[in-house]
Amino acid sequence: MLSYFTDRLASGVPEVKAYAVGHISRVVGLSLEAVGLNLALGTRCQVMANDSLSFEVEVVGFNHSITYLMPLVPIRALKPGALVKPIMTSAAVPAGEALLGRIVDGVGSPIDGKGSLGSTDNISFHPQPINPFEREPIHQVLDVGVRSINASLSIGCGQRVGLFAGSGVGKSVLLGMMSRFTDADVVIVALVGERGKEVREFVESNLSGASLAKAVIVAAPADETPVMRLRSGMYATRLAEYFRDQGKRTLLLFDSLTRYAQAQREIALATGEPPATKGYPPSVFARLPQLVERAGNGSGNGGSVTAIY
Repeated sequence: MLSYFTDRLASGVPEVKAYAVGHISRVVGLSLEAVGLNLALGTRCQVMANDSLSFEVEVVGFNHSITYLMPLVPIRALKPGALVKPIMTSAAVPAGEALLGRIVDGVGSPIDGKGSLGSTDNISFHPQPINPFEREPIHQVLDVGVRSINASLSIGCGQRVGLFAGSGVGKSVLLGMMSRFTDADVVIVALVGERGKEVREFVESNLSGASLAKAVIVAAPADETPVMRLRSGMYATRLAEYFRDQGKRTLLLFDSLTRYAQAQREIALATGEPPATKGYPPSVFARLPQLVERAGNGSGNGGSVTAIY
């Protein structure tokens, strides 16, 4: 009998990892407090509300033995002492050609009713940033499909541009024109915090046929949780980086960076971070450059991420 187990171990039996299971001890506003967990920031967990109902949460902070969680979906029927267990320890997200023409949420799950994504690559959600001295300089113009911009305000491949205007003056319409007529190889559209009806209107009005076939839409409407809205912006940027590393000229249309910052503000305030300028805690001002600095040219393969925020 001993030799049997020795042979099994020598043959490379997969390692079995055990994880501690915690429980919910307190709920304050949007945040959940759990005890009994020892998990890294960003780890996704499953909260068992009852035998037939569960929902996903993400670790957003900790204080000694208390772990702060925030849900990825709206929570209901939650009771004190609900079990919490980790379901994903590696921060991997789907990417690849299978996502072209699809609409997904902040974790890469399709929401367009077209079934599963099929074969995809699993890539790290938090890659190492490119050394700025290894980036190619901007030397090529990208045709964004709008003649007035191409003629008087030319945008280079790998450039970052801010689109500033008041409400209802046509920012989303302009982004829609770019997504439809641009000469970029791949278009990534991030719809963060938009009204739910505008997500479908944007796709049906601006993307169809060939324009949809080269686009990926990452959507998190305003009724989604702040964690899902934040992840949607980060996931869209990560997809743009993926296609850039494949040597493709990628156009990232981010609508909007303001609502991305508001999502981070909700998370930070819920976990106890003190507010600063206009109610935004310091972490917001750290998150924004970490996001926008990821756009730009690649390191010599011809790929680029041109971002319009």
